[in-house]
Amino acid sequence: MKCSDLAMNCAMRGKDVEVTGISNNSRAINLGFLFAALKGEKVDGRDYIDAAIKAGAVAVLAQTGTVIPESVTALTHDEPRKALAHIAACFYKAQPQTIAAVTGTSGKTSTVQFTRQLWQMLGHKSASVGTLGIIGNDIERYGSLTTPDSITLHQDLAMLATEKHITHLAMEASSHGLEQYRLDGVNVGLAAFTNLSRDHLDYHKTMEAYLQAKLRLFTDLLPASGTAIVNADIAEFPEIKRAVTQRLITYGSSASDVRLEKRTFNAHGQDLELNVFGKKVSTHINLVGAFQAMNVLCALSLVIASGEDADKAIACLPKLQPVRGRMEWVGEYQGGAVYVDYAHKPDALEQVLQALRPHTQNRLICVFGCGGNRDTGKRPIMGALAKKYADIVIVTDDNPRNEDAALIRKAVMEGAVGATEVGNRGDAITHALNLLQPGDVVVIAGKGHEQGQIIGAEVLPFDDVLVAKNVMNGRAA
Repeated sequence: MKCSDLAMNCAMRGKDVEVTGISNNSRAINLGFLFAALKGEKVDGRDYIDAAIKAGAVAVLAQTGTVIPESVTALTHDEPRKALAHIAACFYKAQPQTIAAVTGTSGKTSTVQFTRQLWQMLGHKSASVGTLGIIGNDIERYGSLTTPDSITLHQDLAMLATEKHITHLAMEASSHGLEQYRLDGVNVGLAAFTNLSRDHLDYHKTMEAYLQAKLRLFTDLLPASGTAIVNADIAEFPEIKRAVTQRLITYGSSASDVRLEKRTFNAHGQDLELNVFGKKVSTHINLVGAFQAMNVLCALSLVIASGEDADKAIACLPKLQPVRGRMEWVGEYQGGAVYVDYAHKPDALEQVLQALRPHTQNRLICVFGCGGNRDTGKRPIMGALAKKYADIVIVTDDNPRNEDAALIRKAVMEGAVGATEVGNRGDAITHALNLLQPGDVVVIAGKGHEQGQIIGAEVLPFDDVLVAKNVMNGRAA
């Protein structure tokens, strides 16, 4: 593809060369590539321009004012990350026909998985992209980033559309991904907002900045012809509503469109009475937790907004399957129930504990920790919430990363006065399960689907579900 076809809003200097590939990693450059020299938090890609040229780069994209050698074509832009996203979209071209993006602090993963499942049950070749990686018809590729970088994302969109023939895609839209323009160029036709609570303040600094990053999905990415789906129950609803200029569908207990009117909990699920665009319906979901009902309503709203028949979509709800690591039922042990959940932020932990209380006949036991190199302010908050909503709290390690794990636990214990501290996560899970009595529920929170524990620079094999099952089967944690 000619460089001029990719340049779009960039200032271009030099020959109109043929571009055969794009990369922001100088070590991945091949002959004919465009090198995106982006400044990151730890590495400045502009320091690697010469290395990229030696490797075969014929064009370089960089911040306006960057000195780029005359030997290559130069593309400059005030917002090079934003320019790169649109360049990648232009270069890879193909995308699924229907794309829904979901933002919010909690519920993104479950909502996109439920949306994918509903579309599949309704006969569409569907996929989801997010924290769990790429999952869909004929593909399961696990990842780690909620929103991949723009080049990888557009490569994946083209692969899904052309190789896997995916027509319907539900994807997570993280605040980082939105603020860093990773989703720009994606043909989003449906956008949803689940909720907002404290998270990522180490990056965004304030809750208002965090909210504004998420609102980019509606103000910058969703076209005028698109549809916004918003949780009407959250405090930020009025501000979100003001930012939405597209068609708006609301869901929740106070919604006017897809409203939850009554809920009855049972052993491993809940019965729901809904009002869907004026029509009253009753259904059942095999999912534990009040917040999961909200995620289901969001997914249902997205599917209906995509043009599906409401009655047919509602008929699929009882067949929805739990999402890996999201209120995942591991099994029963000593008469008690064991769950694993990804809750690693205050609001999510509070929701999980509140959600499990109606399913607990005796004691609610919580095992959790906080990650290192992340928002330190939430640690005592999460400790206090665990003490408030659980009967027994066991504070352990999460992903300490490059911090002293003992100091992280100490900060959590400041809020969880009287809790039990067990540093080794395997030992903590073993201790919790050995405490189980008939009617008890234990939730192992924080890591969910993750299959590794980050200690220093190492990622050691660790899976909460597997560890719990080993204990339940009489094997060492």
